[in-house]
Order: sequence, then structure tokens, then C-alpha cells
Amino acid sequence: MNIGYNNFKRIEYTYYADIDVEFEAFRSGDSDFWAENEAKRWATAYDFPAVQQGKVKKEELPNDYRSSGVMVGFIPNLRREQFQDARVREALNYAFDFETLKRTIFYGQYSRINSYFFGSELASSGLPQGKELDLLTALKDEVPPSVFTTPYSNPVAGDEGKLRQNLRKALGLFKEAGWELKGGRMVNARTGKPFQFEILLSSNIIERVALPFAANLKKIGVTATVRSVDASQFTERWRKRDFDVMYQGWAQSLNPGSEQAEYWGSKAAAAEGTQNYAGIANPAIDALIRKIIFAPDRDNQVAAVKALDRVLLHNHYIVPSYTLRTSRIAYWDKFERPEELPHYSSGFPSIWWAKGQ
Repeated sequence: MNIGYNNFKRIEYTYYADIDVEFEAFRSGDSDFWAENEAKRWATAYDFPAVQQGKVKKEELPNDYRSSGVMVGFIPNLRREQFQDARVREALNYAFDFETLKRTIFYGQYSRINSYFFGSELASSGLPQGKELDLLTALKDEVPPSVFTTPYSNPVAGDEGKLRQNLRKALGLFKEAGWELKGGRMVNARTGKPFQFEILLSSNIIERVALPFAANLKKIGVTATVRSVDASQFTERWRKRDFDVMYQGWAQSLNPGSEQAEYWGSKAAAAEGTQNYAGIANPAIDALIRKIIFAPDRDNQVAAVKALDRVLLHNHYIVPSYTLRTSRIAYWDKFERPEELPHYSSGFPSIWWAKGQ
């Protein structure tokens, strides 16, 4: 069963504290393989002689991502009173201008996420039909009416005109939820308390995304500060639910099951350390989770997952961000690999081999 695997006699891993220094080591030939994680570098930093001469190869491979779905973005903490109204959470999404970010800093490389199972066959789309519709109809009084009437989509901006329209929509949603713009500040119409929060990040990499988001919110009187902390402090804070909004996400397998209760279940919302970051406690979602866990066959499982996806989306528990569904890799021309890679993996280094081996 291991024929074709483990073809290298020796593999060395070198760890760097600075990713820019790490990339320079790759450029100079001190390391052989590079997995890219930055759009700007992928678009602009591969003009060095080794690439031009064909000594370094660049590829984008979809294989590694075919086995999973993903949701990532800005997650409001529903344990904070100001985020408990779904209209407020929806309003935040109208202030996120993904299209401008894609044009200005992402070099056109990313796609906006519109499903909790994005990139997989489990992602919902259009309006519910068949078994999905049956499941949702049984919960009709407990799910947002828009689930049945409006396919989920994120607001689209990309220029000043579209952003102004989105911000006007956000102002309307805040007003419906009991907030008003007074003296340039968004305040609670009853208490006068200003709408303000902190966006918690695990590193400064996402600051280039969070800061424009905060700037757009400021235009409608919402004060959002951005704070980057180290990984250990970030983990400690989300485990103890010590955050207002944080940038985080979930990976999904193609066979969802009991982990969905950990992500969205009411019991998990009340417990520290679970991955129910938002604090979701919703009886309809609990019911759909049970349908997933106890599905008698694949068709019923997929229908329940898609129904769950719709209810999560229409409750606006996250401001979805973006993803790239390919692995961006570069490597020195020292390797060969099978022409057809595994469907769910790029296979490096397991089934690659050294040239001439």
C-alpha cells in the first residue's frame, strides 16, 4: 500500500520567526518548497531570475481543498447585548466592502464566502426545495422568513456609490433595531449608549482587512477598534468568551456530524472553550443538528446540512470574509510528481520524488 510513497531519504524543516526572511531564504535557494499565503506576494514577488529562468516553478492546485468546506470572517459575540438583534448583525455586513479589497490588496485572487460549507457540495444555494424545504417548513415558526423567500447573498460594493447605498441600508437596519445616528454617533435610542466594540485578531495580517471595515463603520457612527494579540492570548480570550467581535472560522468535512453541536449547539454556547464562538442558542438549529447526526442516509444528511446552512446564514451570525480554494505553491525545479495527483491532496512531499531518482 505504500508503493510510490516516501521517496525522500531525508527531509529538513527550518522554522523562521519572520515570514519575509523565510521567503528570502526560499528565493536564494536555501529552501526548496514554498506554500504561499499572501495575495500581494504571489502577484508581485515572483519576478526574480530563478522564476524567469524556469528554475523555480509556480502552481495553483485545487486538490487540497476538495475535501472540505469553510466559513471564516468577523464573528460577533451574541453574549454581548448589542449583538443579539439579527438586524444589527446584518447591518455590520453592509459595511464590509469586499470588492474594493479584492481590487486593491487581493489582486483579484479571492472569492467572498457565502456558505458555512463554502467550496463543497454541501453549500446551500437558491431557495430550499425537496427534503430541505420539508425540514425547514417543519420549523417555519422558528427560522427567519427570508429563508423561504430570498436566496442568501452578501452585499456588493466596490465603488463609493454602491458603498453609500449599503451604508444607508445599514443605517435603516440599525434604526429598526432601536439605534439612531445622533451627533455623528450610533447610539441606543432608549439608553443613549453608543454602539462600539473591539475587533480581536490573532495577528496583524488581517489588520489590512479589519481597518477598512472599521473605517466604513465609522461613517455610520459605529466605533470599532482593532486589536491584534499573540496566538496564546487570542486563544485564551475566545475560550473565555472575552471578546466583542473576533476574526475566526470553521473548517468542515464532507461528512458533518456531531461536531456541528460543538459549533452551533445551545449547550456549547453556554460552555467555555467550545467552538460555538458566537454563542448561538437557537432551537431550530439544535433540531437541524440532530437531523444531521441521526440522518439515515446520505440524501437526508445533505438535505439537513443545507437546511442548517440556510438558517445560520439568514441569522447573520458572521460577517463572511473570503477564501482561495487552491494551494499556491512554488518550488525549485528539483522535483517530479505524478501527472495525475490524488483528488483530495497535492501529495507533497508524500508521493513526489527528486529528479533523476
